[in-house]
Amino acid sequence: MRRVRRRHITPPGLKSTRRASSAQFSRAVSVLSTMAPVSDPSSFSSLSKCATKHLNLTCRVDFDRRVLKGKVALTVEVLEDKFSSLTLDSKNLKILKVCANGQAAKFAVGAQHRFKGSPLEITLAFELSRGQHVIVEIDYETSPSATALQWLTPAQTAGKAHPYLFSQCQATHCRTMVPCQDTPSIKHTYYAQVSVPKELVALMSAVRDGQEADPDDNTRIVYRFRQPVPMPSYLIAIVVGALESREIGPRTRVWSEKEFVDRAAFEFSETETMLKTAENLAGPYVWGQYDILVLPPSFPYGGMENPCLTFVTPTVLAGDRSLAGVIAHEISHSWTGNLVTNKTWEHFWLNEGHTVYLERMIARCMESEQLRQFKGIGGWKELQESVNQFGANSGLTNLVPNLDEVDTDEAFSSVPYEKGFALLYHLEELMGGPEVFMGFVKSYIQLFAYGSVTTEEWKNYLFAYFKDKVDILNKVDWNGWMHTPGMPPVKPQYDTTMADACSTLCQRWVKAKEGDLASFTEADMKKLNSHQLIEFVALLLQEEPLPLAHVKRMQEVYRLNDVKNAEVRFRWLRVCVRARWEEAVTLALKMATDQGRMKFTRPLFKEVYNFPKYSEEAVKAFKEHRGALHPVTAMLVAKDLKIDGN
Repeated sequence: MRRVRRRHITPPGLKSTRRASSAQFSRAVSVLSTMAPVSDPSSFSSLSKCATKHLNLTCRVDFDRRVLKGKVALTVEVLEDKFSSLTLDSKNLKILKVCANGQAAKFAVGAQHRFKGSPLEITLAFELSRGQHVIVEIDYETSPSATALQWLTPAQTAGKAHPYLFSQCQATHCRTMVPCQDTPSIKHTYYAQVSVPKELVALMSAVRDGQEADPDDNTRIVYRFRQPVPMPSYLIAIVVGALESREIGPRTRVWSEKEFVDRAAFEFSETETMLKTAENLAGPYVWGQYDILVLPPSFPYGGMENPCLTFVTPTVLAGDRSLAGVIAHEISHSWTGNLVTNKTWEHFWLNEGHTVYLERMIARCMESEQLRQFKGIGGWKELQESVNQFGANSGLTNLVPNLDEVDTDEAFSSVPYEKGFALLYHLEELMGGPEVFMGFVKSYIQLFAYGSVTTEEWKNYLFAYFKDKVDILNKVDWNGWMHTPGMPPVKPQYDTTMADACSTLCQRWVKAKEGDLASFTEADMKKLNSHQLIEFVALLLQEEPLPLAHVKRMQEVYRLNDVKNAEVRFRWLRVCVRARWEEAVTLALKMATDQGRMKFTRPLFKEVYNFPKYSEEAVKAFKEHRGALHPVTAMLVAKDLKIDGN
């Protein structure tokens, strides 16, 4: 288990006019020395016996066979005496050879678990003592079905000329790409050397460190990477494609296929301003480069915070910069998630709740407090939707769920994001407002930087930082927030200024009789900005389905079918399908299959599937396009559509 660096850091919450006493400081950091032994229900690896400190990957990307073939060398610190064996996580890997400190080591691949993969048991030819290090080298090959890797044919790319590979390791998919201790409780540096066809470019979640002709094959190039900041395995990322880049700031480039690169450079031109705003709030940016990669449409998430190289969906290229929140969110992860990391996936809210909080503080600084409040209202609705989807009694709606024998992909929802944010906002109100509470968040980041944290450790530090307000903190219903399913015990009271215009227009439509439809005009839309337009359509989805005549009139006056903003379009098409507008079914299935972002694809397929006349059409469209979707997206949509044998 990694010890947190704490040199020269005095938590500002402990400062008064005089320097904090050593007793006060000890109390603040006592949590760090009383960490319980780690166990991670999502990992097989031996966490109490050893910890990976460095990973060196050498691999060849084989597009014909859809595999990575190579070698990984793990530098492992021994945490117990008489150490002679260790277990790593692996899933569908072909293990060819294992050595330890240059000597052959015995290995066995254990039984395959339903979703965790197989333990890779390694027995050394010698014994080591606590504090010593061993370099474990593994020659291996991935499977064409590795869930971390999506291999695209030229036809699935924007350019249509070259194949494309990208990875998505969060939460537990790195083990399908590299045998490792696949748990966020272990953080390590990494180097990599990647051989690819010379017409393609390779990038990783690391600093680019040069390239050279492949000495073994003159049709290929080897790209080198180094990541000097310790990070968990789920943040290892690779992309290979016909990529171009544009510089958009002193430490930022955008990368994508040439078809998207100039649009992306325009869309993300405020990135440096966001980075500086985040640094003012949370402390120095430690990762050096902050590049953005716009992926092909099948990327399953809005964004992924891979260090040095944020991955984003092309659905954010809306043309109106209204979706800057996606970049603000991923930038925020540079501190909350990447620098301070949840120790296991049960504590995922520590990553996501704090990141949403920081993202909305960036919006507050760059735009207004009203916008932050407005986003809080929207987030509460997203939380309600997730709770409804899982069921109010589901343990997966706990802020800290039990993940024993639970696939992390199936547990994914807005709960850790929005229930986590709601708790932090509630504490902000109790503790004295945004400036005061942001002081705690910054101090928490400084204290736990480079480490991994549990909810209990976070909470102990909260009590230490706000030592003068412990009586208030003791009145918080911690069990209700953390370990009780359903909506939180307290609903935050947000400023509704921006939201009122949306709900007023929504209610006009809901209450309108057929004779009132002529009263709606395109001027209604002129009063709403793009954030409010998204919210207006989202509110319609919370009501009973509108009559078909209403929806047709809405299209006539607002022309929502022409809106390019994916957040608006996705909600609008759901409104149309619910109203049983048959013409919208084709548009909904087109959007569900033109891109593979789970946030859009899953609900659109479900909406059409729930229109009885078109259920079979939804299944047919999914089966036709299944191969173009990310494996995780395909698995979850198959469940949504009740397709057997998924």
